[in-house]
Amino acid sequence: MKTLINIFFTTIFVLLLANFLPGVSVDSLFTAIIVALVLGLLNIFIKPILVLFTLPATIFTLGLFLLVINAVIIMLCDELVTGFHVRGFWTALLFSLVLSFCQSLVSGLSEKKS
Repeated sequence: MKTLINIFFTTIFVLLLANFLPGVSVDSLFTAIIVALVLGLLNIFIKPILVLFTLPATIFTLGLFLLVINAVIIMLCDELVTGFHVRGFWTALLFSLVLSFCQSLVSGLSEKKS
């Protein structure tokens, strides 16, 4: 149930960010759902591999390189999902920062409620 709630909120956030951030577009609600699912799968399977391979850079930058990895995940999702477009790296970085912040807020609020 928690996973479905996370996918729901991620879908809503993707739709909202596509409307407010220039350079990000989503064709439909169905595309936003697919983006939420693909982002979840990329974060589960690909992100740990990227973190492992870039561990020296992450340590050297005191963890800031993880922001780059998040942007790469967004750009990879852009390539995998038709109907979801992110203009470039900096837009993907901003998108990932705002999306992560919104997801953290919802996660924090849901944990306090339980």
